Amino acid sequence: MTQIDVRKAQSFDAGAMVSLLNDIIAAGGMTALTTSVTSADLRDWMHESGAWHLAEVGGDICGFQWIGPHVDLAPDTCDIATFVALGQHGVGIGSALFRATCAAARTLGYRRINAVIHADNGGGLAYYRSRGFETVGHLKNLPLPDGRTVNKVVTTYRL
Repeated sequence: MTQIDVRKAQSFDAGAMVSLLNDIIAAGGMTALTTSVTSADLRDWMHESGAWHLAEVGGDICGFQWIGPHVDLAPDTCDIATFVALGQHGVGIGSALFRATCAAARTLGYRRINAVIHADNGGGLAYYRSRGFETVGHLKNLPLPDGRTVNKVVTTYRL
């Protein structure tokens, strides 16, 4: 079995994290982001709020997860985003990240975690379902910056 190490993400990790994220953005359909981001963007997001964890295998960053507040959510509910390197799904990276994220969420006083997933992102839907997230709603025909629309599934997890 592969040794997966999880730790808090730091500003100096932003370069490797943004490379992983931009690969996912370029592949399409797995994130709300539609244009590439920079290391400076990611460092800014990391300093805004929430908890950031990353997973490493053999010293290489292979995934990261973020939780934090969202203006449309109750104060006891945080939003989540999960990014696992392309080709690295199904080996336990998301599970390892989620354990650390749940502990951080409890420490921060959250009672629920909210995930909004593209309706056609079967892998993302399966991941969150396998963690125990329950579907609580659907968002239809959301506009994207490029003029297309997307449907999303809203899920929640009780801590």
